[in-house]
Amino acid sequence: MKKRALITGVNGQDGSYLAEYLIGCGYDVIGTLRSAAYRKDYLLNLEGFECVEADFTSQSKINDLLLAVKPTEIYNFAAYSSGSGMFDDPIEIAEINGVSVARILEGIVSIDSNIRFCQASSSEMFGFVDETPQSENTRFNPRTPYGAAKLYAHNMVNIYRKHFGVFACSAILYNHESPRRGLNFVTRKIVNAAVSIKNKETDKLTLGALDVKRDWGFSEDYVKAMHLMLQYGYPDDYVIASGVAHTVRDICQIAFDHLGLDYRKFVEVTQSSSRAPETLDLVGDSSKAREILGWKPSLEFAELIRMMVDAEIKSFK
Repeated sequence: MKKRALITGVNGQDGSYLAEYLIGCGYDVIGTLRSAAYRKDYLLNLEGFECVEADFTSQSKINDLLLAVKPTEIYNFAAYSSGSGMFDDPIEIAEINGVSVARILEGIVSIDSNIRFCQASSSEMFGFVDETPQSENTRFNPRTPYGAAKLYAHNMVNIYRKHFGVFACSAILYNHESPRRGLNFVTRKIVNAAVSIKNKETDKLTLGALDVKRDWGFSEDYVKAMHLMLQYGYPDDYVIASGVAHTVRDICQIAFDHLGLDYRKFVEVTQSSSRAPETLDLVGDSSKAREILGWKPSLEFAELIRMMVDAEIKSFK
């Protein structure tokens, strides 16, 4: 039987890369949008793909969606944006990033308990970390409403897996980027500004602390890991990360160097843009995914940033 994947939040970078990948694997793919009018260009001519509008605030509508689509696998990317919006509207963040996941899992139990489910969890669940790197066994201590809501969803995945027997996995994703990343994320903000400066559209870039470190990888690599999780013999949770920390300064240097510019001449630092200081780095230990699933990233950090710059140049032209 041909597999059918339901991808929530398909408009985002993760959902769109996964849709392309699964269609290449022979799947029928259905993606959910809040409104079909907002379908992104890279999904418009994708053969074997269809999109539907969905409301994840209603249990009955989720059940109706599962009955209509009849998916064999569900990948959940529907979420209130992170990036600079981790503290925006905590109630809405809790509803979409947390409670809606419980509704999807409840829908699986009610409609078809054979559906396999993968949740896009987040390294933000670790928050104020007390060890580096972080693994699946590291204590969670979220520092934002976004991280807290993701942790609720993560816990519900575990509950439905253990209590109801749902094949439910949680992918604890560290920062992952691509040319499809939104401008509210620092990687794309830097790349966009660098190209704009090169083309004399602007003359400076304002950022917070440049020495903040994160573990950055490539979106397409990370969604492939989620697919591997649902093909494995039993459900589990996995950290998906590069395992290497880089600074915001590193992004600036690579992006501007790729354009023949010295970032120090154009980047202005303001403390008002800075987050609270961190004592330990948020870096993932993905050895479990590498050993059990055979997963590994395909792009190094510098390659990723240069690829984003090249895509931004094409978009600018």
